[in-house]
Amino acid sequence: MQKQALISVSDKSNLLEFAKFLVEQDYKILSTGGTYKHLQDNGIAVTEVKDVTGFPEILDGRVKSLHPAIHGGIMARRADENHMATIAEHGINPIDIVIVNLYPFFEKMNTGLSEAEMIEFIDIGGPSMLRSSAKNFYDVTVVTDVNDYETVINEIRENGSTSIETRKLCAGKVFNLTSAYDAAISTYLLGEDFPQFLESSYEKVMDLRYGENPHQKAAYYVDKTKNGAMKDFEYLQGKELSFNNIRDMDLAYKVVSEFEETTCCAVKHSTPCGVAIGENVLEAYEKAYECDPMSIFGGIIAFNREVDGKTAVELNKIFLEIVIAPSFTEAALEVFKQKKNLRIIKVKNPVSDKVTYVKVDGGLIVQSTDNQFSTDLNVVTATQPTEKQMTDLVFAQKIVKWVKSNAIVVATNGQAYGIGGGQTNRIWAAQQAIARAKEKVNEDLVLASDAFFPFRDVADYAAENGIKAIIQPGGSIKDQDSIDACDEYGIPMVFTGMRHFMH
Repeated sequence: MQKQALISVSDKSNLLEFAKFLVEQDYKILSTGGTYKHLQDNGIAVTEVKDVTGFPEILDGRVKSLHPAIHGGIMARRADENHMATIAEHGINPIDIVIVNLYPFFEKMNTGLSEAEMIEFIDIGGPSMLRSSAKNFYDVTVVTDVNDYETVINEIRENGSTSIETRKLCAGKVFNLTSAYDAAISTYLLGEDFPQFLESSYEKVMDLRYGENPHQKAAYYVDKTKNGAMKDFEYLQGKELSFNNIRDMDLAYKVVSEFEETTCCAVKHSTPCGVAIGENVLEAYEKAYECDPMSIFGGIIAFNREVDGKTAVELNKIFLEIVIAPSFTEAALEVFKQKKNLRIIKVKNPVSDKVTYVKVDGGLIVQSTDNQFSTDLNVVTATQPTEKQMTDLVFAQKIVKWVKSNAIVVATNGQAYGIGGGQTNRIWAAQQAIARAKEKVNEDLVLASDAFFPFRDVADYAAENGIKAIIQPGGSIKDQDSIDACDEYGIPMVFTGMRHFMH
């Protein structure tokens, strides 16, 4: 009995070589629709599925392969005499290889298509054939990954058939793909951030150099259903990325994306160590560098504007891991080539996360993204902030949201001078941030806190060390103590009513 292979693909890359090989190996090729025409137009002997089923494609191609003549040939267990007798009784020939990939539903998401148009990209026959073939992998080779064509060709050429190990691996890939495919469709139709069952459609785009530490393995996956700043970025130069690199890139770009002004952010160990706005990218970088010249060494630098040659020259003066921005001039790229290991990353998409996830042992915590700032700024002290102080307070608040709690940012003139975070005590974070700021400047400093003051100690310490204004959420049962402290010192304090913990 002649061996049979069924081919129905939307991705036709490398297909002709594979199909020609199968014909040379005396496989009868079955196909449908556009794939049938593509093979036929390229001189490959191919039989249309409708000639096997005895039933034409109907409903504009929605129904063509959903037929016992196809699924019986796929699902029959070759070692089961009853199975083989049954398909023989009905004139069904076994199908030995199934090569199918799916309608491009992933690729059509976020392209502006109408709901009616998107529904037509929901594949039914493809997943059905894939799942049937994968279930029967003891007897059927199912190929959905173009990268597996070469492996299958080599094994058939050398051994006459594929190995059980390869068939099992390919079957596993099928269910990996169809689960992500179904999840994408579910995500699209439900439109919910917190569905009953949490779906995921993430595709691995690269193996990483290592995880948080060199002994840990890591890989990078992108969301197939949504866009985002860390998806589809362009890798312009540099060595491979690590787990920490991508996490720090994400944070740095999120910080600069908070601002309409030209902004630079330096990140080290998942914490901002310098943030500033400037008239141009060079000024923004120089001001961000001034915040913490020690920590910025070996860090990640992000901009929300195009990086030019002059700025690249300054960036090249210190050791950096990554420079990330929406674009780079040709002059900048030429300068960066002097440091071949420096990673240059071009971002194509805006920051767009709607939910964030934290993995715990045996579970996953999901929350809506902290993408808001309070517009209800309430001055709670007798002394009112000046216009300049209010501008600096809002600037500092946009940064403190991205610093690990407990978090304090000290700033002035659109420039962070002291950043304290990740402390178990708020006063320690304040002492840290103020001390760092006072090493560089002692005038017009303002302070932002990510959460309320449980005691008046932060207000006392800030005022005694020259802080001229404070912004914090408020909400403590002891708020009045901090208000009284600020009134005693004659400094203004603003309540936002919105906490920004980031643990």
